[in-house]
Amino acid sequence: MKEEKLYPFHIAILIYMNQTGVIIMSLPRLLAENFGYNGWLALIGISLLVNLNIYIISLVYQIGKGRSIFQILEGSLPRLILYPLYVILIGIWAITGCLVIKNYVYIFQIVSYNTTHTMFLKLLVDILAFLLVIKGIYNISKAATSFFWLTIWMFLLLFFFTKDFELARLTPYLFKGDTHFLEGGFIVYTAFLGYELSLLLFPHVDHKKKFFRAVYIGNGITTVAYLIFCLICFGFYSFEQLRNMIYPLLDILSYIQLPFIERIENLLFGFFLFTTIITVVVYVWSAQETLARMAPKVNKKILAFIILTAAYLVAWIPDSLNEVGKWLQYLGYAELGVAVGLPLLLIFILLIHKGARPK
Repeated sequence: MKEEKLYPFHIAILIYMNQTGVIIMSLPRLLAENFGYNGWLALIGISLLVNLNIYIISLVYQIGKGRSIFQILEGSLPRLILYPLYVILIGIWAITGCLVIKNYVYIFQIVSYNTTHTMFLKLLVDILAFLLVIKGIYNISKAATSFFWLTIWMFLLLFFFTKDFELARLTPYLFKGDTHFLEGGFIVYTAFLGYELSLLLFPHVDHKKKFFRAVYIGNGITTVAYLIFCLICFGFYSFEQLRNMIYPLLDILSYIQLPFIERIENLLFGFFLFTTIITVVVYVWSAQETLARMAPKVNKKILAFIILTAAYLVAWIPDSLNEVGKWLQYLGYAELGVAVGLPLLLIFILLIHKGARPK
């Protein structure tokens, strides 16, 4: 039975949903801390760097003639090198996905269910993620599209803040203050991560031009969403207020008041579970696809269960929101290395071996 290919529209939405994670909660503060006044403009430059990375990934597809990255690696590297590389990728992707859930649950407990055990709530989300992972990437992309329509309307809520938005708060200064461009650039770049998993979509698409156009569009949607939200925050709060807020998104949602709903931010924050689930699912699916190359005879549902169970056990180690944040920061740096290094490694292999055939 021939596998259904991903449509460009679904790919664009999948990239956007995978990129948009819990880091959006603190993104305006990170920009203020690291880029100073009007730090929201740094998003444009970082997005351009992401597009450059996507172009490098497109070269892998072009030079490799659409072959999967696993075929390229297995056709050139010995198992002594290949399997440790696979283990590293599985570890980064699985633990990243798992801790993204725990980070979301910790933040969710700030507004609701603060007496419920964190790992119990995380287990419930893990079960939902498992049920989606085993359906395959085509159904994951359709679910991502459905979740997209359930959440994208929330950007209309930003119109609530237009009357209190003041251009004077933006100030005429650009990237002035106590800035940390290099470190801050790495931190903010991790807010765009997720596009690199398009490397694993090569066997599931038909046309290179439409495929990578969709990846660019997905990153473009993420960039526009981040820009709008961060611009509103920089014009709604003073610069010092932003620097002192832990989660500006939660604070700004609390300003929305409706006569028939009390504490609407609790309800609105729940919608971010949809983007979180897609982020987790795509990372776990990537880890599952990699593990399947090491154990091809094992059912993929069992592999997904093993990955989620192992990652769940690891997630017990960081036992506070601060520790989870540190783990995610370091994992983000590791994933940044994968996003840049893996495509370059693949291009190097293809050029050296002149597109050698897989084993």
